[in-house]
Amino acid sequence: MRKGELKLGVAPTRRRNFPPGDSVEYKQRIQAKLKAWQVDFVDIDWLNEEGLLYEELDAPQVAARFREAGVDALFVPHCNFGTEAAVGALAKAVGKPVLLWGPRDEAPGADGMRSRDTQCGLFATSKVLRRVGVPFTYVVNSWVDGPLFARGLKSFLGVASAVRAFMGARIGQVSTRPGDFWTVMANEGELLERWGVRVVPTTLVDVEMAVQAYLQKESSALREAVADLKSRVTFVGMDEYQIKKVAAFKLALWEWAQEAQLDAIAIQCWSALQRSLGVSACFVDGELSAMGIPAACETDIHGALTSVMLQAAAQYTTPTFFADWTIRHPENDNAELLWHCGPFPSVLAKTAKPEVGGHQTMGGEPPSAGHFEIKGGDITLARFDGDRGAYSLLIGEGKGTTGPSTWGTYIWVEFGNWPRWEERVIYGPYIHHVVGIHGRFAPILYEACKYLPGVTPDPVEPTAEEIAAYWRGEDL
Repeated sequence: MRKGELKLGVAPTRRRNFPPGDSVEYKQRIQAKLKAWQVDFVDIDWLNEEGLLYEELDAPQVAARFREAGVDALFVPHCNFGTEAAVGALAKAVGKPVLLWGPRDEAPGADGMRSRDTQCGLFATSKVLRRVGVPFTYVVNSWVDGPLFARGLKSFLGVASAVRAFMGARIGQVSTRPGDFWTVMANEGELLERWGVRVVPTTLVDVEMAVQAYLQKESSALREAVADLKSRVTFVGMDEYQIKKVAAFKLALWEWAQEAQLDAIAIQCWSALQRSLGVSACFVDGELSAMGIPAACETDIHGALTSVMLQAAAQYTTPTFFADWTIRHPENDNAELLWHCGPFPSVLAKTAKPEVGGHQTMGGEPPSAGHFEIKGGDITLARFDGDRGAYSLLIGEGKGTTGPSTWGTYIWVEFGNWPRWEERVIYGPYIHHVVGIHGRFAPILYEACKYLPGVTPDPVEPTAEEIAAYWRGEDL
């Protein structure tokens, strides 16, 4: 898991032929904002008396310091016009997502003189970044104390978090895909070659042995896990030994995830696992997802990778849930049932102690599937997928709504135009699996694709233009 705080490399820039006083003042104001927002950042106060970048030849040592500190992204506030060559050299050398922004200028003085010309310099720097092939995120020239800078900076941190999580992710694979599920085929070689994503396999035999080891030890860890589960959910039709198996299964997968440094797990959740362990994976999948190791059903590698990206875009403030696009609402033409047979995190349930019991698809046996509706509100949905070497990220937002009850774990979600979604999924390269998370993160996911070579953003609702308007702050 890579949940640690993001580290931001901050390199304020100025241009020599403007007086440095105003630039230093704005640098200090910007740093004060970052501290107030509890952003972990590395500054360049050590570089010179002003702590500002204005010499191109200083870029290599600043880049080296940032790399040594392990920064995840670069922020280059233009405290006046800035020095575009220095910024271009620095951004190229650091090789991380870049935020370009500068505070608005005050009116010219009584003598007609201007002290910063920040916006003009931003235009110059953007051209240099294009010239050196560095993608960047831009927040419109705005007041340092205004809402656009605040939202833009915080959204950019979500972008950097999603990129960090996706690149080099480690996905644990438990067994092979179910034989009939051609839909979850994934090209492991392409994932590794393009984005450094590693698939870490294990077998059901290894998992079963780990579970049995926990059951035989009867350790305090197992007793505590059982007590914890009983305190949070209501087990229906499950005896004490079955509950112990569930707890042991959770502990075994968690231990493997820590040892193998996994970011997510894709598990063959039926039907060999049920014959092997005598319980279903569903509820444990939800438990792991709530702990920050999303678990995707049916050995869906792309689904697991989507979950990794989505929880990171939310900066780990809430867990993801792994769902099927299932049926349209019987009365609301723009609503859809997001459902799966029991793997949504119980912490998202509407009820205080949600039920966990039999797996209805398998006639009620074996046990350990959740049966509850999750809370509503704003929902972001995404799906990373591809075929024939082309990859894209389906992105959009909806809102939880009311609908008929059903078994398993579920939520009804209303959209502005469901047929548009349905058409997009049908024509692909997507499948019936989708990952959801509470909150509105479509603009962050869309922008993150800029830093993921070969991943095309595919927004539905909001549209690409509506997402651009978000970054411009047109709604503020």
